[in-house]
Amino acid sequence: MDRFIPNRSAMDFDYAHYMLTEGRETKQDQTVCSPAKEAYRKLLAESLNMNRTRILAFKNKPPTPVEHFPSENSTASVRPTNSAKPRRHIPQSSERTLDAPDLVDDFYLNLLDWGSGNVLAIALGNTVYLWDASDSSTSELVTVDDENGPVTSVSWAPDGRHIAIGLNNSEVQLWDSTSNRQLRTMRGCHGSRVGSMAWNNHILTTGGMDGQIVNNDVRIRSHVVETYRGHQQEVCGLKWSASGQQLASGGNDNVVHIWDRSMASSNSPTQWLHRLEDHTSAVKALAWCPFQSNLLATGGGGGDRTIKFWNTHTGACLNSVDTGSQVSALLWSKNERELLSSHGFTQNQLTLWKYPSMAKMAELTGHTSRVLYMAQSPDGCTVATAAGDETLRFWNVFGAPEVAKAAPKANHEPFSQLNRIR
Repeated sequence: MDRFIPNRSAMDFDYAHYMLTEGRETKQDQTVCSPAKEAYRKLLAESLNMNRTRILAFKNKPPTPVEHFPSENSTASVRPTNSAKPRRHIPQSSERTLDAPDLVDDFYLNLLDWGSGNVLAIALGNTVYLWDASDSSTSELVTVDDENGPVTSVSWAPDGRHIAIGLNNSEVQLWDSTSNRQLRTMRGCHGSRVGSMAWNNHILTTGGMDGQIVNNDVRIRSHVVETYRGHQQEVCGLKWSASGQQLASGGNDNVVHIWDRSMASSNSPTQWLHRLEDHTSAVKALAWCPFQSNLLATGGGGGDRTIKFWNTHTGACLNSVDTGSQVSALLWSKNERELLSSHGFTQNQLTLWKYPSMAKMAELTGHTSRVLYMAQSPDGCTVATAAGDETLRFWNVFGAPEVAKAAPKANHEPFSQLNRIR
């Protein structure tokens, strides 16, 4: 605690010394003094201002002490604090809308992906286009021949430079986006179109209409290293866990499989770890939780309309939520415990959910046809959606992370100079 130092100019040290020495002796001798001497002593004390009783005199009133450590009973000095975070503003409309002509309206395809290099790839018919979010530039990567197209899936490699392109004729092309150069074409993986792909380091996993899932090592000539067989119809969703140990696959047979990398075999088809059959419609939407490694969210099609949560270690269904419409894609927030879902008929909306309560935080509308594809920017702030209405929209749904909020952005809107995709 702070000490109060008195004003020394207001002190009479001579009188103080007298009162501590001779004054005390005088008081002891007062019993033997005659009445005349006592009257004389009082008169002398008044004239000399010696009738003071305090040795130290405060010239000014001492300041009120500051209570650095308030007691439990003290309420006056304690100000109520609000520890709750302020509610984040969620824009109800898209911050940018671009035309996307010839976008294939097919629920089972995956035609949109946002790479770690902050470049967005979208397939429109037979052509793959790239947008660089850093400078809003657009470029055409490749246009395939009609006998090979249309493009049925796109997927960026983890390095953000290389991109895989799945085709309707069952082939998969690998491109270097920096040099606009095709590196190789992988054949023999599937017997029909390749509608879903997912990377795990140098392994490109592909899913086809033939129901097969193939692991391709893109570094070697004989690229097929493992085959997963379990789906009876088209594989329309593939997602590797963050650790790269588990693969989730969803199919048009309403089934979700969990595959374990350690159980993979190059000699025979790999057996699944879990077979999840609770959905009653095609499962394309798959999303691994970023803050709980064994938590997987899945979404069902028009006949199911539910989002389900799974413990992939045990295969148990933890929760199921009826969304009321077809679920085409799911994305977890990288900064908060929130989940975004995209939907079809009737509202064609995006719904933001609070996890684990699954309370609706926002419903974002704007698309006039079902939302088919959804991708998230590398910083986790912006979400891009493409729909059957042939538009591409950008939504600032997840907000900026805490570190990025303090830094002003030179370009507030991504791709602000673009009006059309082509």
